[in-house]
Amino acid sequence: MNNKIPLSFLDLAPVPEGKTVADGIAQTVATAQQAEKVGLNRYWMAEHHNMPGIASAATSVLLSHIGSQTSRIRIGAGGVMLPNHAPLVIAEQFGTLQALYGDRVDLGLGRAPGTDGATFQALRRQMKDAERFPQDVQELMYFLGNDTDGSPVQAFPGAKSNVPIWILGSSLFGATLAAHLGLPYVFASHFAPQMLAQAINTYREQFKPSAYLDKPYVMLAANLLLADDDETAQYHFTSAQQSFVRLRRGETGQMPKPTHDMDSIWSQAEKMMVDNALSVSFIGSVETVKPKLAAFLATHQPDELIVTANIYDQAARLRSLELTPELNLFTLQSNETLA
Repeated sequence: MNNKIPLSFLDLAPVPEGKTVADGIAQTVATAQQAEKVGLNRYWMAEHHNMPGIASAATSVLLSHIGSQTSRIRIGAGGVMLPNHAPLVIAEQFGTLQALYGDRVDLGLGRAPGTDGATFQALRRQMKDAERFPQDVQELMYFLGNDTDGSPVQAFPGAKSNVPIWILGSSLFGATLAAHLGLPYVFASHFAPQMLAQAINTYREQFKPSAYLDKPYVMLAANLLLADDDETAQYHFTSAQQSFVRLRRGETGQMPKPTHDMDSIWSQAEKMMVDNALSVSFIGSVETVKPKLAAFLATHQPDELIVTANIYDQAARLRSLELTPELNLFTLQSNETLA
């Protein structure tokens, strides 16, 4: 593949077993700084609730901290689960981020609650709120836009900030909505790859040029963990595999330590489920990963790739980012002194 594309990073601010939330956040800052150092384009965080192993529940608050500890890399939500919030509140939060960090800020929006039903109720929301997602997206776009001068309700901060909005999805719903509104689209292939080809084809075919975007822009998500050898990478990736098994079992806990014996942890059915869900994963040495990742990019032709490494070991996360430029598949920004 000759055409290089930008590379970005998606983080859940993992809290490793035995560590505090403050420890997890400190490691997240170091990860963001490493991502900036090696030239990644964006550093996005995802909203989840009632999960002790994830510290990014208050997404905009943590993004503000990340912004203060970096200087160039774009920061954003990947995403805010809009059914959990009033659009005006999100406009104010991300308008504030834009006031602080200028045009470095992105706002990705998802329709899922990012939590369980009981927590959804604790957020004072109802499942039917997700049905308003298209209307809520447009309301949020209005609050962030230039045309609210005569409105009795305006977002301060937020109005005229024009924070870029992205639609996140793992089905045809988000793809169709992003195409109809003329917005960039991110497909969650890192944990729900089943409709990948169909969704991005639908988005590209139905896309309508808008004031925001003149042609389709697709970002795909993948798990990426590089190490000096395949065995080391596979070992550290067992943290993500264990976390996925626990999620499917309805178990809670912090980010588990890696293991050399996954077979003692998951059943054969669970292994098949995890392998399927995490099939868009590139785990190993640079030499092992590069041709597989190049083939994936050539097949789907994304405009950008966003990767995640949701694991226990911080040194392994930093090393993976350090090795990323050696893939030579991405357009990386020039290295800069960290903030």
